Amino acid sequence: MIIVTGAAGFIGSCLISKLNQEGFNNIIAVDKFDTPAKNKNLKGKKITEQVERGSFFHWLDQNHKQVEFVFHLGARTDTTEFDMELLNELNLNYSKQMWNKCIEYQIPLVYASSAATYGGGEHGYNDDHSVIENLAPLNPYGISKNEFDKWVLKQEQQPLFWAGLKFFNVYGPNEYHKGRMASVIFHAFNQIGNTGQMKLFRSHNPDFKDGGQMRDFVYVKDVVEVCYFLMHHRKDSAIYNLGSGEARTFLDLVNATFKAMDKEPVVSFIDTPADIRDKYQYYTQANMDKLKAIGFTRPFTPLEEGIDDYVKNYLQNDNYC
Repeated sequence: MIIVTGAAGFIGSCLISKLNQEGFNNIIAVDKFDTPAKNKNLKGKKITEQVERGSFFHWLDQNHKQVEFVFHLGARTDTTEFDMELLNELNLNYSKQMWNKCIEYQIPLVYASSAATYGGGEHGYNDDHSVIENLAPLNPYGISKNEFDKWVLKQEQQPLFWAGLKFFNVYGPNEYHKGRMASVIFHAFNQIGNTGQMKLFRSHNPDFKDGGQMRDFVYVKDVVEVCYFLMHHRKDSAIYNLGSGEARTFLDLVNATFKAMDKEPVVSFIDTPADIRDKYQYYTQANMDKLKAIGFTRPFTPLEEGIDDYVKNYLQNDNYC
């Protein structure tokens, strides 16, 4: 059995699709399963059992001998969430319990961290363990993720194999349910389709032109390839960046979306919402040397290729991965 938490979510459901494609059908899907729009991500997938998040650890106590691997991708991922108690419960304490159970039952573990842990990038974007204690995330979500990373690195007892993955700006199919938290490509596709144009956030940083804000956008299909690689690698336990390794501008992204939709670009700018303005990352770029050094040599999908695939094979037909 392979456990996937956050199974009905964006990355979790795409991972299950990848596992199914590779012949792994004995999947235990863990989530809350209370959002019909999100549950559509699981339609047609081969899953042995759906287990509610709140009863999962009891289930694991009863079934651990059959479990081969855990992908812990479930989390409260809203970067505008300010309820620190909720974030601590779901992103920190639940993850600590998962870590300890994987030690107790000798189960390898891959868990989701986030590039939000890097804050404004004052310490760069290197996945060096020595930097993690000094990182200053810009929002409570990033803080909760970094607190778990810090806790992990202090643990003398560890699972047989573990890896934390700092996801950068992931985009791709199965994010229909994410609302405001969906990728800019998802929002661009819908806005362009509805209005024929796209509004981007104006830069409030003199070092960046409007639309020149840069992020490391990584296609979800590449993300699940890394997860699949680690499931078989099972050594070199560490925290790893998971981005494309190349920062691109939002204008690049929007122009590629217009092109995939076969439309001429029409772009205007609006002020960044006040509630996120002082928490806004203007530049992120993952240093991917560490992951490559342990043997992951598969090239990452260029932004234009990923957007073309996402738009034409998924968004235009409401298809799922």
